[in-house]
Amino acid sequence: MTNTASGVLLAAEEVSSSSRTLTILVFIVMIAVTLGVTVWAGRQTKSAADFHSGGREFTGMQNGFAIGSDYMSAASFLGIAGMIALFGYDGFLYSIGFLVAWLVALLLVAELLRNSGRFTMADVLSYRMQQRPVRTAAAVSTITVSIFYLLAQMVGAGAVVALLLGIRPGETYLGMDADTAKIVGIVVVGILMTLYVTFGGMKGTTWVQIIKAGMLMGGTIILATLVMAVYGFDFGELMSDAAGASGAGQSFLEPGLRFGVEVPGDALQTMWNKLDLISLGMALVLGTAGLPHILIRFYTVPDSKAARKSVNWGIGLIGSFYLMTLILGFGAAALVGKDAITAQDAAGNTAAPQLARQVGEHFGGEFFGSVMLAVIAAVAFAAILSTVAGLVIASSSSLAHDFYNSVVRRGQASEHEEIKVARLSAFGIGAASIILAIFAQSLNVAFLVGLAFAIAASANLPTLLLSLFWKRFNTRGAVAGIYGGLISAVGLVVFSPVFSGTEKALIPGIDIAWFPLTNPGLVSIPLGLLCAIVGTMSSGESNPRRFAQLQVRALTGAGAEGAARH
Repeated sequence: MTNTASGVLLAAEEVSSSSRTLTILVFIVMIAVTLGVTVWAGRQTKSAADFHSGGREFTGMQNGFAIGSDYMSAASFLGIAGMIALFGYDGFLYSIGFLVAWLVALLLVAELLRNSGRFTMADVLSYRMQQRPVRTAAAVSTITVSIFYLLAQMVGAGAVVALLLGIRPGETYLGMDADTAKIVGIVVVGILMTLYVTFGGMKGTTWVQIIKAGMLMGGTIILATLVMAVYGFDFGELMSDAAGASGAGQSFLEPGLRFGVEVPGDALQTMWNKLDLISLGMALVLGTAGLPHILIRFYTVPDSKAARKSVNWGIGLIGSFYLMTLILGFGAAALVGKDAITAQDAAGNTAAPQLARQVGEHFGGEFFGSVMLAVIAAVAFAAILSTVAGLVIASSSSLAHDFYNSVVRRGQASEHEEIKVARLSAFGIGAASIILAIFAQSLNVAFLVGLAFAIAASANLPTLLLSLFWKRFNTRGAVAGIYGGLISAVGLVVFSPVFSGTEKALIPGIDIAWFPLTNPGLVSIPLGLLCAIVGTMSSGESNPRRFAQLQVRALTGAGAEGAARH
């Protein structure tokens, strides 16, 4: 069944006043509930351990839901669904990469990190090294990765708000056009995420994430089931209809529509396109184990067994979710249509909410379409809010614990001071993210997350693994590895088509792009590792006794609570 024409027509209709009111009402209720949870959790936050790690009181299942919530972000729900809707098979590569990445986190990082540190990634990196240079480098890296990831969530928030209010290009509501509504959405998310972290700390953030994970899985199951019901639960027919509606035919179901594109007569560009796909794959698979907001989740559980259980629960939720994004993406391609998706948002970030409205109207008319849009838009917004809260608390904790306490105050800051600095940092990070996100609205959010993964895989993962497993590793190696990976990843992005030289670039008016890949991972990840090795070998520093202590701590968890104090 081909409903593309009717899908475009229905998606283009102006949202009625009653539909818009219902959507906004559901949105407001969702925000009120999460803010209420935040206030409640804030009253339970008394110490630095409560603020940074939730007092290590969460069970493996609870933390698994929070991990899944952190991971199943706007990039997953909005960006990947949009990528699949516009590029078919190639869009699903993001889902595969994100899921496989958890094997690295489970096998190499989760348990050892939980046993070795206290609040942040730098607790492990600096344990047997000079505290100040390593913690400074770790804080810089944490903030950089978090900012890139925050951009993705907030760009998605702007796109959802424009759709939530029923504002299409050329239309207005309350004096706002679509572009203004997107900016308002970005600002609202920035303010809310700051409130979550400032008042709730890790306890509030975690409970908001648990609630959001339940909402997201429930909403995705309902929407995926309704899409399959349209096609009599025949996935083959859905794929066939999606391919026909895409305008690309059979190519929609095959590799090469977005990545690794063959360019006739240009062997060099064809090679770069294929290398770009390899680069993206490396970033996605290796980046998860270096993401600061994921790493700190392992500190919220009481022991290593709970840390392992957290990852197992997370993998189960995430795997189920990414399989359903395939249905959402193909469903949007078939039932909404490429033209309607790109007319609302050129990057495809609103494909899932548009699909919800279309499917709802198919089964229950305009009212049910409005209900479905309201529910899915609220779920998407909850996904954004919980993820940005996790990112902000990772950054603010690193600034307060690693930089302020350990570097500026040389470990002499009181818990009250540390919490105060963390809360002030949340405001600064929120403001910076709002400003940057306004300029990044033209980019697909899944694509932006790919860049964040590349930076994490280049700067954080090599130094983290070498710190855990290489006896010879030292301060110079850690600092060189972090800065080498960070500078190469960010620098290559600046000189890539992402930053300039194309209409969809961050700064389209200039052209300084000489690096041909859109994702720097293929070059920056080996460079980060090489810098760490060369830095280590160029220094005579060595501390085998502390390395032995770290191994005991990592394998047994003995003394982990005090890891950052020595």
